Amino acid sequence: MPEGMKGNKDAVAETIENNVRSKIIKDHLADPAFYDKMSKLLDEIIETRKAKAIEYEAYLKEIAELVKQVEGGQAPDTPNSIKTPGQRALYNNHGQDEELANKVDQAVKTKRPDGWRGVVAKERVVKRALYDVLKDKDEVERIFLIIMQQKEY
Repeated sequence: MPEGMKGNKDAVAETIENNVRSKIIKDHLADPAFYDKMSKLLDEIIETRKAKAIEYEAYLKEIAELVKQVEGGQAPDTPNSIKTPGQRALYNNHGQDEELANKVDQAVKTKRPDGWRGVVAKERVVKRALYDVLKDKDEVERIFLIIMQQKEY
């Protein structure tokens, strides 16, 4: 921290909040549902701090817990079968339906051709695998954008 900020709790808090917000924005496309939830939690923590409704030490504990979740990319209540970032993104963006997330994950992993990103014909193979599970064109397009952001696929 710069010298002038060290004694100013509000300045330190705002710096922390801005860093967390930047991480949320940067990773939002990879898992929109999760990062929307984290953004709302951050907004609640900021509002509570600004209303002076909590002590600074309690604020630091809350923000530290939020940072752990944002950095880890998962909530503490994520099921054990949801292990990878891609699975977590599917789980979070399918209403936390564990079975559906695992079906979509498996369909993409088994049917995706090598080098599929950026090749329209190969992307259609991935979309077809999604459609076979989801049976909804709009949902396929929405989930396809999330899958494009996942390195494991």
